[in-house]
Amino acid sequence: MKKTKSISRAKWGYICILPFFVTYFIFSFLPLVDTIRYSFYEYYRSGIRTIGPNFVGFDNYISVMGPDFFTYLKNTFILWIIGFVPQIVIALLLASWFVDARLKIRGEQFFKVVIYLPNLIMASAFAMLFFTLFSTSGPVNSILANLGLVDGPIDFMGTPTGTRLLVALMNFLMWFGNTTIMLMAAIMGISQDVFEAASIDGCTPRQTFFHITLPLIRPILTYTLITSLIGGLQMFDVPQILTNGQGNPNRTSYTLIMWLNNLLRAPDYGRAGAISVYLFVVSGILCIMVYRMVNRDDEKKIRRRFNRN
Repeated sequence: MKKTKSISRAKWGYICILPFFVTYFIFSFLPLVDTIRYSFYEYYRSGIRTIGPNFVGFDNYISVMGPDFFTYLKNTFILWIIGFVPQIVIALLLASWFVDARLKIRGEQFFKVVIYLPNLIMASAFAMLFFTLFSTSGPVNSILANLGLVDGPIDFMGTPTGTRLLVALMNFLMWFGNTTIMLMAAIMGISQDVFEAASIDGCTPRQTFFHITLPLIRPILTYTLITSLIGGLQMFDVPQILTNGQGNPNRTSYTLIMWLNNLLRAPDYGRAGAISVYLFVVSGILCIMVYRMVNRDDEKKIRRRFNRN
């Protein structure tokens, strides 16, 4: 019998994914390696004279690891937390309401479009809009004065709390729609038979939400937490435009990426590279912690089954 030659089409799959890897290698991997390399060099401009690149080892890492680093890291986390907590809570509520068959909400597609629209607006446009609305001579102060609620204009951006709340509100408005859509898709992926069985067994909506919905959408929740955490550590455009790059008042809204941007503009490539590496390490550690914390129960169940066997 003649052996039939098997035709392998695997090479076409590799050819199709090759452009992605080439693009990633050129625009992501090489800059990442170059950033790590520059972090070990003294490379900055003093006046019109450029110093370096001179190898200095870990001097840049030691130089940036001071009070400013921890202050700006704290500012970054505060801005992220006060924006993300209401975002995930409201997104969960909206997602559970929209997909609840008992409520029979009409116009679901319309609401999806409406809540997603702010995500299409550029952060710079959002920041300029809020800067105009909440300035001392802006529409918000005018409305409050005409209603007799205030005696004089409120300087929203003159206090740390006011500035941070404005930044958090902008981040919330820009991203809660995207989070809601993802959580709706996750909940819709749960079989309706599970909810019907829970209803027959007498589960209340609260019990159904906390004991069925939340555990079953845990993978999407983990993804949302991790991507939001990474985005929060990279927060730049909103506080940069709202505070004109100063992080006022008293740099209480000054983030690590704003500091990194100013070092790149100086330029001081060595210290900027060190901050980038620190951010990479902090992001990785926090993402691992979030993943382990969210999936702790699953790991315990797997260990119990393994020990039984």
